[in-house]
Formats: sequence, structure tokens, C-alpha cells
Amino acid sequence: MTEPGLRERKKARTRAELQRHALRLVRDRGWAATTVDDIAAAAEVSRSTFFRYFPTKEDVVLFDDVDPLYEQAFRALPSGTPLLEALRSCLRTAFASLDDEKRALEEIRMDLARSVPEIAAAMRERGVWGVEQVARLVAVAVGRSATDEDVVLFAGVVTGARLAAQALVHADPARGYVDTLDGVLARLAEGVPLADAPIVIGHSS
Repeated sequence: MTEPGLRERKKARTRAELQRHALRLVRDRGWAATTVDDIAAAAEVSRSTFFRYFPTKEDVVLFDDVDPLYEQAFRALPSGTPLLEALRSCLRTAFASLDDEKRALEEIRMDLARSVPEIAAAMRERGVWGVEQVARLVAVAVGRSATDEDVVLFAGVVTGARLAAQALVHADPARGYVDTLDGVLARLAEGVPLADAPIVIGHSS
């Protein structure tokens, strides 16, 4: 893989710094009270520079610079690793490589993604972590088509696991998103919970 040049590295640093300052400000002030001008000033860049990197305020939250770490960890796994185990391993490896501040900011980013309607809407519009996006990643890993029925079904399960983790954290904010998602994926390795549970609603005694 070709290493990024100096220009690309500088752009990546600027983008990451903008997001870091944005998440810090949102943590301290709240989403609605944090403006693009506030973020640009904190990062010591102009408003126009902000919009060169992020078309909207929501995009500064949607930007995910952990993905490259996840993909790097995935490529390092030995061939033959079970797919669900691989996903859990990459999740743990990627987040373990972050420093304390970055991990804390990632938790803030995940919280915003599930609690701010504008961000949630932007995620749906862009298909961020939608079934199709996950299916493309899974298809490459298992050497099948992204439209293969099993690939799409597995991608839907993983997407649902992510939504379940978000719901669990929303109900109990003391839980960490990454640990919760890892736990949900671990449960799936044992089978779909309640799949064989008998229904009791409407049962007449």
C-alpha cells in the first residue's frame, strides 16, 4: 500500500484536529450551542477552511478516522478466522490503539450519532454503517458477492447489533459503547437470542 504524501498527511491532521476541537466543544457546551465558527476558532482556522474539510456541521461528527485502524487490524488477522470473531477482534484492536482522550471523544461521537436527530438523519442519508456498506466489507472478507443472500443477511445482523448496542447505551449512559457492542457481538456468536423462545402474549391459561 502506498504511503500518503506530506500534503495528504497534513490534510488528515487538520481534519482530525477540527473534529477533536468540535467534540470537545460539544462535550462542554452541547450540540446546539456549538457553532461552526466556534469550532474553526478553537482549531485556529477560518470558517472557509472548516467547510473545505466538512460540508456541514454534522459531517464533523460523521467523519470516522478509526476505520483505517479497523481495516488494518482486519488485514492482519490470519486466514480462516471466523467472521464474527474477526469483527470483534478488529473492534477491540482498533480502540485499544487509541489514547485515553481519543477513546473518550469516540464515545462522545457515538453518543451524538444516536442522540442528535440531525446527525442520525445525515447518517441514514449517507448510508453510514447501513446494510449495503457492511455487506460490501463482508463480501470482500469472505470472497462472495455483496448481493449474496447470506452476505446481506449477515450484514443486516451486524447492523442490527450496532443499533442494539446504541439502544442499550441510551438506556444506561454509564455503559461504554465499544464494550457494549463487543458484548452484543459475543452474544450473537452463541446464536440469535430468543429465536426459539415460545411466545406468551395472548396465551390463554
